[in-house]
Amino acid sequence: MARKQPLRAVGPDEKAPPQEPRTVLEASESGDRIAELRAMRRVIAKAIDNENTSPRDLAALSRRQIEISKEIDALMRQKSEEAEQGAVSGDEEWSEEAI
Repeated sequence: MARKQPLRAVGPDEKAPPQEPRTVLEASESGDRIAELRAMRRVIAKAIDNENTSPRDLAALSRRQIEISKEIDALMRQKSEEAEQGAVSGDEEWSEEAI
């Protein structure tokens, strides 16, 4: 069993890591497509692991699980490529001189 890390004071220049939304609704409302897909993947994974899920539904759930994972990978790859190419992110200020 993994041990919990002890609590510590946060330094003045440190930020808390962003928390993953707990529900599909929270993720959807956050506007983060990757977080939404990850929440959906968690819900489907729980249904697949549930012994009460009918065998008839397992094939469709498994197929959708694979599709969501591929979509997450594609979005993460796209995000990484955009970062490497120096795409302007939402938190950068506009500079007229850059044109």
